[in-house]
Amino acid sequence: MLLLALGAVLAPQRAQAQGLSFIRDAEIERTLRIYANPLFQAAGLNPRGIRIFLVNSKTLNAFVAGGQNLFLFTGLIMEADDPLETIGVIAHEAGHMAGGHLSSRPQRMEETQTGILISYLLGLGTALASGQPGLGAAVIAGGQDLALKGLLRYTRSQESSADQAAITYLDATAQSPRGLMDFMQKLSGQEALLLESQDPYLRTHPVTRERIASFRRAYEDSPYRDKPTPEKLIDLHQRMVAKLTGYLDPLRLVLIHYPDSDTSIPARYARSIAYYRAEDLTKALKVADTLVEEEPDNPFFHELRGQMLFEFGRLDEALKPYETAAALLPDEPTILLSLARVQLEIDDAQLNQGALDNLLLVVNEEPDNGFAWRLLATAYSREGDQPMTMSALAELAYAQGNYREAVARAKRAQEMLPSGTAAWLRAQDLEIEADRLFRKSQK
Repeated sequence: MLLLALGAVLAPQRAQAQGLSFIRDAEIERTLRIYANPLFQAAGLNPRGIRIFLVNSKTLNAFVAGGQNLFLFTGLIMEADDPLETIGVIAHEAGHMAGGHLSSRPQRMEETQTGILISYLLGLGTALASGQPGLGAAVIAGGQDLALKGLLRYTRSQESSADQAAITYLDATAQSPRGLMDFMQKLSGQEALLLESQDPYLRTHPVTRERIASFRRAYEDSPYRDKPTPEKLIDLHQRMVAKLTGYLDPLRLVLIHYPDSDTSIPARYARSIAYYRAEDLTKALKVADTLVEEEPDNPFFHELRGQMLFEFGRLDEALKPYETAAALLPDEPTILLSLARVQLEIDDAQLNQGALDNLLLVVNEEPDNGFAWRLLATAYSREGDQPMTMSALAELAYAQGNYREAVARAKRAQEMLPSGTAAWLRAQDLEIEADRLFRKSQK
């Protein structure tokens, strides 16, 4: 049981990353990038090398995994009273990434488990040699206690290091640590709760009086302590929270938070989405139209109209708003993917080349996007390009982790493609890499 507990303490990321539900949204992802990229740069990290995942869960949580992957839970974003709270949490997690904490934890876990195993063997030997089981149990308990205390000291040290790094990054980006202090104070009131009642962030990021005091000192010493949160960030935060509320909460609750008397853009945004989810397309479009009229150059309002119309089967009407959104934001993979899907669903030969071009842009930015590769295979097939269809299917299998199938399809693609071309070389590289990963998975 102790070994299982140690695993939960040291490897929460691995445990939490299983069975998570993710949300893809261009607007929210861009907002989180506006929050995060300056902090990553301040930490000496390459923002393009870090992936941000939005987890669909109303718990307050965030963690890093795999070295360069940041997971933010919708609950953390929606409960933040100020964007600086979310920014402060991101700064802390950036401290873990910059400090290389994840890479060292598995080794520390192994050392701790080895220490426990040694104490168990010593205790067993003592019991057998002395004929006193109680003495052996004392040796085991003492050894395990020392190992666990050493582990907890290690994790506390990492948290303290990440705290200090977060303060440094916030200072370097001329931002107040007020948000991080406020967020930690929110959590501090939960420490007395039973484990299952706590927000998960508390289990992996213990909040102590010393840490709260440290944040308070950092806030008082910061030259930016009283710097107001930029209006742009407040607006982005309000729209992001409204959008999440509209998608995740039932209409009844949305209308409580955003009544008809509230005519602000975030309120109308939330209501439009909530009406659409409640299958009242007439009301949803009526509210969405007011948003488009007020901000005609906002690609996300056009995207919303396109999504509503597409989901209700009005494909021809959905095409124009998606085209407008893509024209306003031509480098956004999520919008281009949605546009390509509409183009293919309409099943008009004249739209196929446009879908093909859009999908190539998507997979260039997101080479592990399996859905994009599936659509790309469809587009190539409609063009009668069987070699590239097979190549796209190989990429799809690889993105899905089906390495055996990827090898077979990549080989078939090479047989069909002209030797030495870029597409042929890509299929060859894919075969080699998929074969390596398949063999590795069999060991």
